[in-house]
Amino acid sequence: MTFVRPVIIFIGLIALWQIVVVVSGAPHYILPGPLAVVEAWISRPALFLQHGAITLAEILLGLCFGLALGVTSALVMAYFRPAREWLLPVLVISQAVPVFALAPILVLWFGYGMASKVIMATLIIYFPVTAAFHDGLRRTEPGWVELARSMNASRWAILRHVRIPAALPALGSGLRVATAVAPIGAIVGEWVGSSSGLGYLMLHANARMQIDVMFAALGTLAALAIALYFAIDFAVRHSIKWQPDSHPDET
Repeated sequence: MTFVRPVIIFIGLIALWQIVVVVSGAPHYILPGPLAVVEAWISRPALFLQHGAITLAEILLGLCFGLALGVTSALVMAYFRPAREWLLPVLVISQAVPVFALAPILVLWFGYGMASKVIMATLIIYFPVTAAFHDGLRRTEPGWVELARSMNASRWAILRHVRIPAALPALGSGLRVATAVAPIGAIVGEWVGSSSGLGYLMLHANARMQIDVMFAALGTLAALAIALYFAIDFAVRHSIKWQPDSHPDET
């Protein structure tokens, strides 16, 4: 039943899409039907796979850098009060300034290649990872910490064996959110300036009125994002087996 429900939802959305196309009578260059989009993908699969691989690489690199930077920042803020007093305002300010507004500047500084897109994805991922992990470190069960101290555990031992494992579920939640929003940074960066990637392909197809190609690129991006999210969710759930999922109807 786990896989049946998404399939039913997907089929329902495709059927609704086709109904809208038929009822509205929209021309194909405004709203192509599902079959036209599938035909556009099947006719040139290498095109979508090539650009999709570039966008996926940007997202994965952004996730790696954002995760490393976010975890490091959270650990520093949790254990060094002076650093927290300096980093926390920077973290808040980084979200007050729309990341999308920085895209033209990043492209200007780092060029039209992959670097500016990876940085965009990293900036978007950084906040949810840092905020979630820092909150998890702060909310470690005090009794566990006191028990470790009563056993003469060092500060490093408490961090390694108590605080970090206790904060991993919160980090997992932040990583899930980061995975969901990571494609935004890569695509916005490609829209601002690039010569490859699904964002570039969508802009290129839109300029040529190839709306079926644009929808096919969008569908490829959605498939990559969904697959990446479920892969991260699977990895997170199997990394924190000591905290199994619980549902209201099971308690």
